[in-house]
Amino acid sequence: MNIIFLTLAGIDSVEERGIYQDLLRKFRNEGHNVTIVSPVERRKGISTNFKKKEGVSILQVKTFNIQKTHIIEKGIGTLAIEYQYLSAIKKHLGDQKFDLVLYSTPPITFAKVIEFIKKRDQAYSYLLLKDIFPQNAIDMKMLTEGGFIHKQFVKKEKKLYQISDTIGCMSPANVNFVLKHNPEVNPQKLEVNPNTIEPISFNYSFEEKKAVREKYQVPADKKVLVYGGNLGKPQGLDFLLETILATNKEDVFFLIVGDGTEFSKMQTWFNNHQPNNAKLLQRLPKEDYDKLLAACDIGLIFLDKNFLIPNFPSRLLSYLEMKIPVLVATDIHTDIGDIVEENRCGYKVIAGDQTQMQYNINLLLNSDLKEMGQFAEKLLLSNYTVEKSYQLILNKLK
Repeated sequence: MNIIFLTLAGIDSVEERGIYQDLLRKFRNEGHNVTIVSPVERRKGISTNFKKKEGVSILQVKTFNIQKTHIIEKGIGTLAIEYQYLSAIKKHLGDQKFDLVLYSTPPITFAKVIEFIKKRDQAYSYLLLKDIFPQNAIDMKMLTEGGFIHKQFVKKEKKLYQISDTIGCMSPANVNFVLKHNPEVNPQKLEVNPNTIEPISFNYSFEEKKAVREKYQVPADKKVLVYGGNLGKPQGLDFLLETILATNKEDVFFLIVGDGTEFSKMQTWFNNHQPNNAKLLQRLPKEDYDKLLAACDIGLIFLDKNFLIPNFPSRLLSYLEMKIPVLVATDIHTDIGDIVEENRCGYKVIAGDQTQMQYNINLLLNSDLKEMGQFAEKLLLSNYTVEKSYQLILNKLK
């Protein structure tokens, strides 16, 4: 089968680890022909190019800067990318026919590209819904609800749902949200196709974990609660900082590892408060991050309390992979906390409720973390391996 994958993620190697790379690698390993269309932002100074690498084809399309840039360029770049991709596909992939066009959100602006491939090749279209936009921008007060720009994006969102043969959502709450706010969408189009990975076993010895902690100057004699990943407005990080200040326990240490639009704000906070129970590290290479994560005891997930959309952060999978329990602080709409609690591998808190947060930290410290870690691994292997996503997509084409 010939597959084309449209993404905003900067994929240059299918051998890297990540929810998209793992899925594409699975398709390649099963004998399918995979073509990835990925952006290369203008700041990198690389022209649009096509290459074959590691058994897949990669079409890099020169775009405006769309990540970590000011809102005007991001907006223009997101709108322009549809035409840039379409032009590059016609030029470099004009003689190729595809059976499946696979794509993820963000962005929601690929409709013309998808329609072109569907019409030309009679291809099946499958949306991996990882982000519900523009509602998330409304929740974060980045867009005005009912304004001109918001209305334009809603039209594009509805068009994307209309032309998708199947919409794979991250969780049951996501399915329900899409149906509630888009009653014109056929419910049979939707299914739960969650974030998935190809798990790796990390069986580090006590001595190895101790050495990793020493390398990053993390206390060896404390329970380490780690937050790893994007540091942006959607994460509602003020509550994380409040939690660090509110946690007066000798045996608890907070470790924050990541990057994003709020990193400098976090750095300023750390410089001003000089907490002795926490450390901030900028993003590490994946291999180093995994080793550090494996040396921690409890994983943290934070989401802004104002979200109306049911986000489902993929960082959950990293914690489950390391066999560590999870403490989830989110809005009331997402079901990630319910799933963690139902599977006995963590606890949930409504973001902003510091009393409940401290109660749950105590609960975890007095729990059998090893047993909860085993439940975490069980949840991962039962629901979030790349085999699940692969089979769901494949079943649609049989």
